[in-house]
Amino acid sequence: MLEDHMAAARPITPAIGRQPVPQGPDSPWPTAYPEGYAVVDVETTGLARDDRIVSAAVYQLDAYGEVQDHWYTLVNPQRDPGPVWIHGLTSEVLESAPLFPEVVPELSRRLEGRVLVAHNAMFDWSMIAREYARARTEAPVRQRLCTIALSKELGLPLPNHKLESLAAHYGVVQEHAHHALDDARVLAEAFRPSLRLAAQANLRLPLLTCQPLTEWSDAPVPRQHTPASSYRPTTWRPARKRPACPYPNPGRYEPGARLVQGMRVAISGDTSVDRELLEDRAIEAGLHIATSVSRLTSLLVTNDPEARTSKTVKARSFGTPVIDEAAFMQLLQDVAPAPASG
Repeated sequence: MLEDHMAAARPITPAIGRQPVPQGPDSPWPTAYPEGYAVVDVETTGLARDDRIVSAAVYQLDAYGEVQDHWYTLVNPQRDPGPVWIHGLTSEVLESAPLFPEVVPELSRRLEGRVLVAHNAMFDWSMIAREYARARTEAPVRQRLCTIALSKELGLPLPNHKLESLAAHYGVVQEHAHHALDDARVLAEAFRPSLRLAAQANLRLPLLTCQPLTEWSDAPVPRQHTPASSYRPTTWRPARKRPACPYPNPGRYEPGARLVQGMRVAISGDTSVDRELLEDRAIEAGLHIATSVSRLTSLLVTNDPEARTSKTVKARSFGTPVIDEAAFMQLLQDVAPAPASG
């Protein structure tokens, strides 16, 4: 039965953050702020264009970040579930789950008229938009808000941009990491105090427009046919040879300016977004991903600029600009076209 794989609303007792925040309706509130939010988390078979959602959770929040209800469902991806060691969902568990088109009505009802909130919202939105396109419909979402970007705007003293770090900052206890329902709960509870801090400072929220896909064609990524029981995180997906960047290198990035197609970008250290996904987004935007830093490198992306890695040392010696992951993800939303060749 469809209902067996979906969980409806239950009352929630929110965790109390360690940092004082304004209390919502009784405090001044920016009139331009959204009227409601849908905090979303999806677990997937992987990170490529042809990967599928295997579970989804939505927490509906009111204008002040208070939980209204929550919902969770499994989704049959109609293919191998991918990294079972991460999300714990086997083919046997997902076999009787509803297909994505079957969950569209309920998911749409919970998204409609709300700002989609996620930790690395670009990823969750892209997966949802692709699934809706496969189902020959559009997600009723027009704006999204990334909590990584919001944390950056607030200047929160986080060691990195991982969800667990944001949760720890506000004293939110994570019970079941990489379970869509618990990850969405943790994010909802951490988003509430961040939203109220932003309201207190009358901060402009980092809202981005969501462009639904109007058509879709899967371009499968070749996979090794390895039994699920023998998968390992380093072998479940074969390495991919990336195409050469079609644009000439326009030179280094100027802080405060836009990225330009053809710029050579290197990435160093841990990233909160899976490295492969981050590189995919950069390539789709027309950037060149460099495996090392040289005098031709336009930009280095790192969340730990003080670490003495070979890339950061070379970047300093060459005068290569350095930015963090959150800033890079924001810049990816508006990459300037390559200069016309004369």
